[in-house]
Amino acid sequence: MVAPATGTEFAAVVNPLAGPVPSVEVPTAEILAFHRRLPGYEPTPLLSVPALAERLEVGSLLVKAESSRFGLPAFKMLGASWAVYKTLRERLGSDLEPWHDVDELAERLSALRPFTLVAATDGNHGRAVARMARLVGLGARIFVPAGTSDARIAGIVAEGAEVIVVPGNYDAAVARSAEDEGPRAAVISDTSWPGYRDVPRWVSEGYSTMFTEIDDALAAAGRRQPDTVVVPIGVGALAAAAVEHARRHGGRGALVGVEPTDAACATASALSGDLVTLEGEQRSIMVGLNCGTPSPIAWPLVSRGLAGFLTIGDEWARRAVRELAAVGIEAGETGAAALGGLDALRDRGAADALECLFGPTADVLVLVTEGASDLAAWRRILGVEVVGATATEAP
Repeated sequence: MVAPATGTEFAAVVNPLAGPVPSVEVPTAEILAFHRRLPGYEPTPLLSVPALAERLEVGSLLVKAESSRFGLPAFKMLGASWAVYKTLRERLGSDLEPWHDVDELAERLSALRPFTLVAATDGNHGRAVARMARLVGLGARIFVPAGTSDARIAGIVAEGAEVIVVPGNYDAAVARSAEDEGPRAAVISDTSWPGYRDVPRWVSEGYSTMFTEIDDALAAAGRRQPDTVVVPIGVGALAAAAVEHARRHGGRGALVGVEPTDAACATASALSGDLVTLEGEQRSIMVGLNCGTPSPIAWPLVSRGLAGFLTIGDEWARRAVRELAAVGIEAGETGAAALGGLDALRDRGAADALECLFGPTADVLVLVTEGASDLAAWRRILGVEVVGATATEAP
């Protein structure tokens, strides 16, 4: 069991389960076409940050910055929207096509009303589900664990959702949300459990648009796929999407996952050889990663497709927030976690099997998954307002 974080803990673990990954077919072109019909779609930037690359002693550092996606401060709308669409299509029992904009989609869903979308969240996923519900004229009920910040709750409420605080941790909120599944309500979760697999699989599929955008930006810049990709884990839905993307590219690029020290459920599961549920509550400031159990449906990809794991205390996330702000990239504590892991690796050192993935000629991609979703917390970390403009569009 990983000890609770005091701030600067760090561990690097080579994945003992790494190996060939299962083949998963994802309709990436269909998903991208779906996202393009939602209001406010545009690709998020892929940024080259030479100053950080030099400090971290890597050949180049690219940042996929998900600080604003569909007007929300995180990448989560990609997965939530696709999962909602697929779920509602199944509930109607008919194809929703053709539709050209979200107003037409809402009209096609009129036969379902009244209908409620339900989710558990630490903030961003639930807000994305609530946004999608509002767009298509449905209700939303979102369960959050005790201790969720007022700012994150307010963001969900602003989308018109009912918010219910559940005693306990994220896993407790997930369990409570599952109870609301019914004829007039559908649970949209990014993690799976026995008998509930399709929706979290669709959530992970939705994240493929992020990787399609990365491919397009790299091709436009005449750049190859990165040597190493650093991805935050959480329940594993995004990490699974990253593994599937790497498989489609013939395994090009090693994947390294990052977790908070006291929420390192994927690391613990890999070391044990099977899924592990952590005891107690997870209270890292990297709230979107405060998960006690990996998603069973994501685990076959995550457990085989990651080269290793970096576990970090909260101070590494704070440091990464400040470093990203200094080069003009807004990142919240969860969003900065991947860079925090790379920071810790360079500062503390690690097993050669992981260090070799970040050599002086390596092209490294870091996924920054969240902007300042809790603005007050972000400003407290910075201490002062920081404005920078030294990050540039790749190349």
